[in-house]
Amino acid sequence: MTTKQRAYLKGLAMNIDPIFNIGKSSLTPEFIVGISEALEKRELIKIGVLKNCMDDPKELANVLAERTNSVLVQVIGKKIVLYKAPKDPKKAKIELPKAKKE
Repeated sequence: MTTKQRAYLKGLAMNIDPIFNIGKSSLTPEFIVGISEALEKRELIKIGVLKNCMDDPKELANVLAERTNSVLVQVIGKKIVLYKAPKDPKKAKIELPKAKKE
């Protein structure tokens, strides 16, 4: 993912609210499945990390991105933004800026 594409996704993420919150039970298998399903439907999601979660948000974001096969867009404070491109590009809701060919 290029920096231009990442910046575009950050801009889109500013206007969305977190649809999941990570609490003291941290990352459970059910939570990961829920995140995966949300990424399939929405492509771009924001996740909040509650104060009672003792894990580092950056570590949680990396683990989530790895387990859901998504791209970590950003971590700001206790907010995580993830993006996953659809399997069928024709059904994409978000059109990323094209990467320059060298």
